[in-house]
Amino acid sequence: MRSGRALRAALPFLLAVGLAVSLAGCSEGSSKSPAAEASGATGASEEANEEVAAEKQEETSEALKNRELLSLLEAKKREEAAEAEAQGTEQAAAAKAKKREAKAKKAEQEAKKREAAAVAKAKKQEEQLKAEAVKQREAAKKREAEVKKQEAERAATQTTTTTTVPVPPPAGEAGQ
Repeated sequence: MRSGRALRAALPFLLAVGLAVSLAGCSEGSSKSPAAEASGATGASEEANEEVAAEKQEETSEALKNRELLSLLEAKKREEAAEAEAQGTEQAAAAKAKKREAKAKKAEQEAKKREAAAVAKAKKQEEQLKAEAVKQREAAKKREAEVKKQEAERAATQTTTTTTVPVPPPAGEAGQ
């Protein structure tokens, strides 16, 4: 991160230096060239041409270096931007996965609650059915006992009615 900041800070400076050098070289070369031709000396002219060629070569190499530095800075900047974007994407994916997990966990808990409620309801229904069956058996026993009691009472009433029926006395003996 520090090297990226340093490179960003150095970029404007390098560009300014590169432009200043190239502009200064152009103005010197153009001013010397007409002066050298005006003097008419071939030795001086050759020297001036060599100097101009050397300056142009320096300018070209300086410009090339500046382009390379600029290219490196831009590549570094692109790389940092890509890393930042990748980090953002990673964080978004992690957040999305976390939400999905939380949602799945919540759904699982709700499913467990529904299942527990269904089991409780089934047990309650089973207990109600058992209680109903016990009530029905007790009611059946009571009815059966009632029926037996009524039959016993009928049998007792029939025996008492048959035993209490007066038998008429014989006709000749009644008057004595």
